[in-house]
Amino acid sequence: MSLGAFSVSLSVKNLEASKAFYEKLGFQVFGGSESMNYLIMKNGDALVGLFHGMFEKNMLTFNPGWDQNAQNLDSFADVREIQKRIKAAGIPLAQEANESSVGPASLLIFDPDGNPILIDQHR
Repeated sequence: MSLGAFSVSLSVKNLEASKAFYEKLGFQVFGGSESMNYLIMKNGDALVGLFHGMFEKNMLTFNPGWDQNAQNLDSFADVREIQKRIKAAGIPLAQEANESSVGPASLLIFDPDGNPILIDQHR
């Protein structure tokens, strides 16, 4: 099952300090805005999202419909189809996508160690 573009989403205490740190590691701002309290940092194919005040824990994030450059893919598994497969595999959902909707939607699951995994479709 293809889940889409992968990134790590970090809950940061200080957006400016985190930005400066990741820039020292060779990351550059790829998306987001400091005024919106989040930045997406990119180094090659590696993506790290820095989020201030948006969620409690760091999480793994997948974006169906996007490649690692946030470009639309011609074909992809819709988040609702991914959700059906996750349910069929017996994985409980913490947040579900509305299966009767179309377009943007998301779901949230937790791995066995309590790490959140967000599958967030933007289109």
